[in-house]
Amino acid sequence: MNGLHFDFEALLLLATVVTGIIWALDRFLWAPRRDEGQDGNWAIEFSRSFFPVILLVLLLRSFIFEPFRIPSSSMVPTLQVGDFILVNKFAYGLRLPVFHTEILDLGEPQRGDVMVFRWPPDPSKDFIKRVVGLPGDVIEFDGRQITVNDEPVALAPQGLYDGPGVPAFEATLRFTETLGKHTHDILVARDRLRQGLRAEVPPGHYFVMGDNRDNSADSRRWGFVPDDHLVGKAFLIWMSVDTENWRLRFSRIGDSVH
Repeated sequence: MNGLHFDFEALLLLATVVTGIIWALDRFLWAPRRDEGQDGNWAIEFSRSFFPVILLVLLLRSFIFEPFRIPSSSMVPTLQVGDFILVNKFAYGLRLPVFHTEILDLGEPQRGDVMVFRWPPDPSKDFIKRVVGLPGDVIEFDGRQITVNDEPVALAPQGLYDGPGVPAFEATLRFTETLGKHTHDILVARDRLRQGLRAEVPPGHYFVMGDNRDNSADSRRWGFVPDDHLVGKAFLIWMSVDTENWRLRFSRIGDSVH
């Protein structure tokens, strides 16, 4: 069963319903009975003015695009802390706000997508990771390279990484990975010891990983993402702020997410 969480989305839906009811009652019942030129009370005036705006925001946010802020370094170098992204809400089907029930099937996640989803251990929190395994896939990971259904994922070394998002004391290697139709960079700590992994993705679930492979809590730790937890596909960085120096990173604004 989907969880019902009274977050911003729930408040937005509640505001839409309340102002919509008042707007409709005034439009079709109260207004015709008022004396000509007489105004309604503050609640009526507020609903008249803001119901269309609130409804438009709800529809856009629930079914078209939703903005998110990147709070952690788990997707470095693809996404950095302080990036503000847009997520395509209809890429994986239209879902009712708050209840998250799918009402129209428009597509499914593809291997390599950067996906936003409700975190399985606590669905009130949204996470963002890369889709590695689709339903039915057998995923193996040796600490550096992914194998999908016995096929190694292409991996090309790019040398040492010296950017943000990794411990300064730890040498980090950068690789270019081709996963499905997506070519992107990943990070791997050079000297860290890791255990291997093998997992078969159950029907209706997805296996996800962060691009910052040794600094990401993902399906390797807490399991698979159910289909009814999907939120959408990240596709654009519309703003980026360097939170350490509090300045805009103009070079990242407008970059596509892939």
